[in-house]
Amino acid sequence: MLLAAALSALFTVSPARAADGRITGLAGKCVDVAGANTANGTAVQLYDCNGTGAQTWSNPGDGTLRALGKCLDVTSGGTADGTTVQLYDCNGSAAQKWAVSSANDIVNPQADKCLDVTGNNSANGTRLQIWTCSGGANQKWTAPASGGTTPSGFVVSEAQFNQMFPNRNGFYTYSGLTAALSAYPGFANTGSDTVKKQEAAAFLANVSHETGGLVYVVEQNTANYPTYCDWSQSYGCPAGQSAYYGRGPIQLSWNFNYKAAGDALGIDLLGNPWLVQNDSAVAWKTGLWYWNTQSGPGTMTPHNAMVNGAGFGQTIRSINGSLECDGRNPAQVQSRVDAYNRFTSILGVSPGSNLYC
Repeated sequence: MLLAAALSALFTVSPARAADGRITGLAGKCVDVAGANTANGTAVQLYDCNGTGAQTWSNPGDGTLRALGKCLDVTSGGTADGTTVQLYDCNGSAAQKWAVSSANDIVNPQADKCLDVTGNNSANGTRLQIWTCSGGANQKWTAPASGGTTPSGFVVSEAQFNQMFPNRNGFYTYSGLTAALSAYPGFANTGSDTVKKQEAAAFLANVSHETGGLVYVVEQNTANYPTYCDWSQSYGCPAGQSAYYGRGPIQLSWNFNYKAAGDALGIDLLGNPWLVQNDSAVAWKTGLWYWNTQSGPGTMTPHNAMVNGAGFGQTIRSINGSLECDGRNPAQVQSRVDAYNRFTSILGVSPGSNLYC
């Protein structure tokens, strides 16, 4: 068995982290300039992400958000709920100043109101406006240079990661996770924006379940430690009988799993399994190794389950299905599903179907 038992202040966007990119929100859709029109007063709306310049926003470090050479602007400098936003010549006014919170709100400080999808409607063409901040999904955004995107392009921002794991162990760093992504570039980077976010949420939900919310780095039941050495393997257990206990986000255990993961990653984990509890990036890589390459007791890898539409339930089956699925332990399954639902909500996407196994 592989698995062992288990910033709220607003800040103006920093030029040091400025980057061009999409602003994504409700239903994984993008903030879009209608018709890619550069005329002053052009509506800014929600639309399917398509990679065009009408959806490419930058932050030059002066508190503005810009597309097509113009600024995101509150119409007529209004401050009332329901005031629309538009594209307009940059003029340095308070109507064009935006601040991004660690909770992924985009706020116009003059009005003290949030960028909002009118009527919580995810249909293409829905106009964007400002509205009293409510914390709703229609006011949550992943914005360029706001902590909403990373150089890796990971669909989970650092702020969202911290929201998912408020009590996490300091070992499980966000930078360690993003550093590990290069080992499996297809992870959370395949298919539509919705599928990418669903896969990230699914991985992190299972990881959360395995580690008590990213609290535990190593298996807590030390009595199990001597049991994870399979001496029938030709390479044996060079690090010692008790060296292959559960570690890291997926709680990697058994000498043969350390050997297979190490071989795949180019790291000597058979000889030095302690790397998984001492190096955050290595730990995350072992979790991604299992997620992307191993089917476990299931019939597909968790990665394939998510990108091919089989659903979150099949990721549970591939990770611990022999102990949890088909009615064996519904409480454990529910724990995973609850985490997945919570994380997809944070990312602003539907969880999809087939959540149970």
